[in-house]
Amino acid sequence: MAHGALHRLRQDLFVDAFAFRPMPPLEDAKVSRWVPWLPERLRHWTRWLPHFAVGFFSMCVFLATLTSGSGVSAVRGLLVTGFSVLVAAGPMLTLFRPVGAYWLSLSAVVVSVTAYVGFSSPFASVFSGSAFVTHLAVMVLVVLRTRPRLAIEMWVVTFALAAVLTALLGRDPGDVPIVAIFCGVVLVSAAAVRAWREERRQVVETRTVTAEERGRRTLLEERALIARELHDVVAHHMSVIAIQAEAAPYRVENTPPELATSFATIRENAVAALTELRRILGVVRSADPDAFAESDPEAPQPTLATLDSLLDSVRSAGLNVEAVITGSPRPLPQGVELSAYRIVQEGLSNALRHSPGADARVEISYVLGGLGLRIVNGRPSRLAKPSPGAGHGVLGMRERVQMLGGEMTADHTEDGGFEVAAFIPVGNAAGEAATGGQRA
Repeated sequence: MAHGALHRLRQDLFVDAFAFRPMPPLEDAKVSRWVPWLPERLRHWTRWLPHFAVGFFSMCVFLATLTSGSGVSAVRGLLVTGFSVLVAAGPMLTLFRPVGAYWLSLSAVVVSVTAYVGFSSPFASVFSGSAFVTHLAVMVLVVLRTRPRLAIEMWVVTFALAAVLTALLGRDPGDVPIVAIFCGVVLVSAAAVRAWREERRQVVETRTVTAEERGRRTLLEERALIARELHDVVAHHMSVIAIQAEAAPYRVENTPPELATSFATIRENAVAALTELRRILGVVRSADPDAFAESDPEAPQPTLATLDSLLDSVRSAGLNVEAVITGSPRPLPQGVELSAYRIVQEGLSNALRHSPGADARVEISYVLGGLGLRIVNGRPSRLAKPSPGAGHGVLGMRERVQMLGGEMTADHTEDGGFEVAAFIPVGNAAGEAATGGQRA
């Protein structure tokens, strides 16, 4: 244990003691939270407030030390000025080289002790004057800037040196023990503040990482769900292509061999694509085999035509929802229909979880360039129960909309509710393809 303590002492106070470690300014978010009423330009300078405070303290120390030596000869005045600079440089150096500032401040203490050796107690003048106050302030700043254990290490080195100087000078310790106890209390308090700040920072970082991991996992789960659903959509069209390619040669008499070969190639490629789709879907389902255990895997994928059943089930769960459809309903690509249904489903599920007792409204707009969706709910009438993963359903909705090249917004309303608005572009070619696919 002694060897480990000495090793840590050497690493903390001796190795790279004068390394350049500048103190960064305050974060903009923290300054905006503390003084939101300040103008933007003043808030920019407020970020450097700790640096200004340390500089002001150093200036006060310099003036106080210089004033205490006034009225002496020119030579002694020059020495007092140099000593004042040495004492005041310690706090300023903590902004750039904190451990080096400790050694500089400790050297100022040693100089002051040897200068006042004629007193009955050499440390009486030191610990009651500017050198003591400055050295204690430097140690506190170093602890707040580095790590808590430096408080014990600096305290041990400082008062071990004080004991050695007292013995070498043959003086009575006087009030050194009392000062040592006082400094120990102050440094332990500073170490506790530093440890609390470090713990709080780690908690914030852990929460941030956890939230990011949860969001990433939710996004991957939503992508897996989209992959399963797209398999059903694409597999339908590929099956139609394969069937039509196989039946085409029999619809024409005396089919040329080249044309029959081309149709056979088309059918083989379609079957190969279906096989690859099933293989990929098997990998996705094997990663989460119970994700859809309650649903029928053979059931057709839902579309906007089956929206009434969704609304009925939501109403039976206690949500008063109103559906409004504007424009002329028309067939849309299956991927668009499925994504629109899932967005409405997730929006209503969020309203049930996070806004109990509120009314909801679903608006579906068939416009010339695509499909508009708006799911809005009012303010909850009672307290919502805690729900794990709250807000991550928005990631899935946004992923679906971005996959189809659309845009989406999700935010709180002025009356305390929540609104999800999305637009999914649908070209004429896509609509004609969907109509042709249904006819086939």
